[in-house]
Amino acid sequence: MASQAAERPEAVGTSRRSKLTPEREQEFFDAVLQQIRSCGYDAVTMEGIAASTRCSKSTLYRQWRTKPQFVAAALRSNRRVRFADIDTGSLAEDLRRAAAAAGEGTGKDTGLLQALGHAVMEDPELKCALREALVEPEIAALREILARGVARGEVPAGHPALEYVPAQLFGMLRMRPVLEGEQADAEYLVRFVEAVVLPALGLP
Repeated sequence: MASQAAERPEAVGTSRRSKLTPEREQEFFDAVLQQIRSCGYDAVTMEGIAASTRCSKSTLYRQWRTKPQFVAAALRSNRRVRFADIDTGSLAEDLRRAAAAAGEGTGKDTGLLQALGHAVMEDPELKCALREALVEPEIAALREILARGVARGEVPAGHPALEYVPAQLFGMLRMRPVLEGEQADAEYLVRFVEAVVLPALGLP
């Protein structure tokens, strides 16, 4: 089977890129991410995206030379931080709210991560884009929550459990579907934080 890179028109260059409106560009991005969630990365083609968005295949290739570049751009457009506005003045309550926020979007993000799994390991650009869009912003915001708790004196700065809180929370998001066949929803993640994360930090 020919690869997406092999199928692209060879003469395409950045000088020939046409200008898309932000709304039209986002329509393409939403379409490719939805198809990845529904069908898996390998099943998504530029032809299929072109058909679903009512455009020509050459339009997509003028903007993004390959499928990995297209998907990477879509991931970066989807970047958001769910925890940025969480600051109750209590580390325990902040972690409960972060868990609830993570759980509210679990089906959408977990499905995307699972669908991209193998492709991400093989394509460095895709891996970098996934981390930039879905992983690094959330981890940075969670570490800010922890740092504020340390600054308030709720947890000692050198507490050994601090390092592992992001891995605990995001690891559970990924692993519950594998281990139990169910999503780690908001209610489950809040209970996990109360049963595991808070006691590890010495918080009530």
